[in-house]
This record gives sequence, C-alpha cells and structure tokens, in this order.
Amino acid sequence: MKMEQYIRAFAGAFILVSLFLSLFSGWFLLLTAFVGVNLLQSAFTGICPLENILTRFGIPKE
Repeated sequence: MKMEQYIRAFAGAFILVSLFLSLFSGWFLLLTAFVGVNLLQSAFTGICPLENILTRFGIPKE
C-alpha cells in the first residue's frame, strides 16, 4: 500500500471507532472532530503528522 492509502485507512478507522464510542459518551465526538480538522489542515498546508509518524516506522511514500 502507498502512504496515502495508509493515511486514509487510519483516518477512516479512527472515525468509525470514535463514532462507535460516542454511543457511550458524547465526548468521543471530539476525536472525530480532531481527525476532520487534521485532514482539513493537511489539505491546505501539506503537513500531515501521521505521514511523519508512518515514515519513521518505515512506510514508503510511494
């Protein structure tokens, strides 16, 4: 898989898990909002913290 696919898979899984957890506490929706804000800011700035983390774990960019 490519880096972009890892990021999309991680973001999607994170959102689904946080939505499920929000059934127990509404505070978990803040987790969903955090992922959304991070995706939005990375679209404009080109800086993605998850990309930096995955690069350190040896995931190739291409």
